[in-house]
Amino acid sequence: MRPSKVYCTDMHTDMQDSLLDKFGRLVDAAGICNIDMDRRFVAIKAHFGELGNLAFLRPNYSKVLADKISGLGGIPFLTDCSTLYVGKRKNAVEHLNTASINGFNVISAGCQVIIGDGLKGTNDIEVPVNGDYVRTAKIGREIHDADVLISLNHFKCHEMTGFGGAVKNIGMGCASKRGKMELHSSGKPNVDEDTCRGCRKCIEVCAHSAISMEKSKSVIDHGKCTGCGRCIGACPFDAVMAGMDEAMDIICCKIVEYAKAVLSGKPNFHVSVIADVSPFCDCHGENDLPIIPNVGMLASFDPVALDKACADLAQKQPMIAGSRLYINANGVKPDDIFKCTHPNTRWQATFEHAEKMKLGSSAYRLIEVG
Repeated sequence: MRPSKVYCTDMHTDMQDSLLDKFGRLVDAAGICNIDMDRRFVAIKAHFGELGNLAFLRPNYSKVLADKISGLGGIPFLTDCSTLYVGKRKNAVEHLNTASINGFNVISAGCQVIIGDGLKGTNDIEVPVNGDYVRTAKIGREIHDADVLISLNHFKCHEMTGFGGAVKNIGMGCASKRGKMELHSSGKPNVDEDTCRGCRKCIEVCAHSAISMEKSKSVIDHGKCTGCGRCIGACPFDAVMAGMDEAMDIICCKIVEYAKAVLSGKPNFHVSVIADVSPFCDCHGENDLPIIPNVGMLASFDPVALDKACADLAQKQPMIAGSRLYINANGVKPDDIFKCTHPNTRWQATFEHAEKMKLGSSAYRLIEVG
């Protein structure tokens, strides 16, 4: 297999030459203008950051992409899907409020912001993938309806997948609530009795009559429950919860299969920024010290090659003193910075399964852009 082209540039700038200028030259060199976007809806899949997190990518990056897309006749929109867990992005209203607080709006981002899976995270479509773990991926309908997908990724560590990059941003990030439940769990949801108010919203949306009331509280019959997760999105009090019980390797593999479903038959392009490499996902309401110095920006048509290039470049960097990586490693640079930061993860599973699923190639050729 021929190595995929991955274009890269560092974070150095000269007078009157900003990082955004370099970012624009990077995506041009990588070929974004070769995509036919004329009168097509173009989803820019990003991450708005949880409320309180400050490691997420600034909206200025998305504006560079949105302006280029508009210049090519495309109709860009910035998007993400709601979260499965309790936070400030668990429905479209709170998600948009958080995005706005974190600086994302039609002026700063250069395009409209649309939540990809509807008001409550239940507006999705099942896309066949026939993988080893997933039969149909549950993808946010607005993202699926887009004609082109561009992922804008903040490369950082992740507590379940070792690192988060393009594949995770696409696979996990484009999944609806029931899709995220399938990715995280091999089991069924449960009801927290202390939180349940007995409003019966979960009963109304259950298609399998698996939920009943006992002593004014909802109870889920796991014998009837199919694990679709719609009750999670319907509960206004966050009383219905998914178990996070899937093995780390399997989560990585499921994410690959979801990414395959998202990108299938759709022109796509991917950009990653290795900066503020926090030890945890931007879904956290905090971000801690970066574990390594800022590295650069990379772009490719191959999300797998892009992730591998980012991982390799990150592994070569020195540790930042006082960071979680530095503390875990007792000040001695480890062979694997992701494993050292999160010992229970095995990030290599992503690349092993991605090649098996023909999502992309781990082989790449770096091409520097000035």
